[in-house]
Amino acid sequence: MNADPGLEGAVAAFERSLTPIVLTLADTVSGIDSAALAADVTREAFNLAAAFVDCDDVHTDAELWSLLAIFGPRLGGDLRRADPADVRRSGLVHGRQAWLDAPSSMLDLLARYDRRHATDHARTYHDRAVAIAFAIAAIDPYTTETELRAIERFRTTMAGAGAGPGPGGGPGVPDPATLGAGGGPTPPDAPEAEVVRDPPRPLEELLAELDALVGLEGVKAEVKLVANLIRVQNLREERDLPVVDQSRHLVFAGNPGTGKTTVARLLAQIYRTLGVVEKGHLVETDRSAMVAGFVGQTATKVVEVFDRADEGLLLVDEAYALVRGGGNDFGREAIDTLVKLIEDRRDRIVVVVAGYPEEMGELIGSNPGLRSRFPKTIVFDDYSTDELVAIFTSMGEKNGYRCDDGAAEKVRTWFDAQARDKGFGNGRVARNLFEAAVARHASRVVDIEGSPTDAQLTTLEAADVPDLDESADSAIRRKPRPPDPVPRPIEPY
Repeated sequence: MNADPGLEGAVAAFERSLTPIVLTLADTVSGIDSAALAADVTREAFNLAAAFVDCDDVHTDAELWSLLAIFGPRLGGDLRRADPADVRRSGLVHGRQAWLDAPSSMLDLLARYDRRHATDHARTYHDRAVAIAFAIAAIDPYTTETELRAIERFRTTMAGAGAGPGPGGGPGVPDPATLGAGGGPTPPDAPEAEVVRDPPRPLEELLAELDALVGLEGVKAEVKLVANLIRVQNLREERDLPVVDQSRHLVFAGNPGTGKTTVARLLAQIYRTLGVVEKGHLVETDRSAMVAGFVGQTATKVVEVFDRADEGLLLVDEAYALVRGGGNDFGREAIDTLVKLIEDRRDRIVVVVAGYPEEMGELIGSNPGLRSRFPKTIVFDDYSTDELVAIFTSMGEKNGYRCDDGAAEKVRTWFDAQARDKGFGNGRVARNLFEAAVARHASRVVDIEGSPTDAQLTTLEAADVPDLDESADSAIRRKPRPPDPVPRPIEPY
C-alpha cells in the first residue's frame, strides 16, 4: 500500500497550516476540545481528498490506495485494514463530490472570523485545499476534463464563501526564478543582449484579469481548464511521472470583436508563467504575411513569422483564408509549412488559429496534420445586449464619461436593434458607438454659451447617441456648414 507523495505532502501542509489557526480560534470560544479540533482538520483534509477522488465518478486503485495509506494511520478504524475493493463496497467515497458545492463548516468559520478580525485564514484554507485537489488530479497519468472542471467548481464555492487565493503561485506553477529571462513586451528592433524582461506575472493575477473581461464565460472556463491541465502535468513532471503528451495549440472560433486577440495575449502570458514558453509574447499574423506570389517564397515567409513568435504564442487571424485561393494559390504551401514547423518547434511555440466558426472547420479539415495538432476549439460567442452595454459603460468610465438615463436607454435600444448575423462586430461595434457618441457630444458642448460645467463635459445625453437608422461608423454629427450668402442684386445708379 503506497501513498502518493504529492498527496501526502499536500495533506501534511493542510494539517500544518490549518491546525494552529483552528486552535487559535478555539481559544476565543469556551468549552471547545482542542484535541478534537486538531482531528477535525485531518477529517477536513480527508473529505476534500475524497470529494476530488469522487468528482468524476471514477475511483481508481491508485487514488484509493493513496487515501488509505495517508488517512488510515491518521484516522484509524477500518481504514487501516481496508483495500480499494472494500472502499468501493462500502461506498465510503461515493457521493463525496457534493462537498465541492457548498463551503464546509470549517471554511465558513474561518471566513466569518476573517471578516471580523481582518485576518486571512480562509485564504490559507483555499491554497492548501487547492493543493490537495491538484495532487489528486495528478495521481493518474490521464487527467479527465471533469476533474479539471471540479477544481474550478470548488474554487468558485470557496470564492463565494470569501476565500480567495493567496499571492503564491500554487501547485504546478513553476518558480519564476527557474523560468529564465524571457517574456514581456520588448521593442521589435532591440538587440537581444539589450533586452531586459520582467519576471512572469503571477497566475492568479492573469486569471483575475481574464475574469474581469466582459462576458466570455465559456471562454474563461476553457482557458482555466487549459491552465489547470498544464499545472497537473507540471506536478507529474516534478515527480518524474509519465505525462500524456497533449497538444497546446488551439482554435479560436468566433465573429470579429469577440475578444480573441485579448484572450490570446493573456493566454501567452499564462503559458509563460506555467513554463510552457520562455518569452510569452504574442505575434499576430494573417494570410498576407504568410503567403507569397512566387514559387519558393511562401515557406520562407512562414518561417520568418515563426522566428518572430519563437518561445511565445503565434495568433493566425482569419486563418481560413489560407485555403481560399485558386488553383495557383500558395496558401496550401503555407499550411504545409505551418504543420511542419508546429511539429519541429513543438516545445518552443504555441499556435492559435482564429476566425469564423464554419470557416475554421473548413481549415482544420483541409490538412490531416491540422486536426491532430489542433484538437481543441474554444468558441467565442457574440455578446448579448447587456454585455455590449457593459462594454460601452466601461469605455465611458475609463475615459471620464457617463450616460444619463436617456442616453443609457438609447444605447441599449441601439444595441438591441443590431442584427446578430455573421460578421457582427461585437466589441468593435460598442467601441464605434462610443466614439460616435463622444464626437456628437463634443459638437453639442461647444455650442453651449459660456463655460460648460464639469457635468456637461462628462455626461452623454440621448441626443449624443446615434439614432437606430444610423451606423456607429458614420453617425458623427458635425456642425452644419452655414449656407452660402445670397448675392445681393446690383442697385442701379
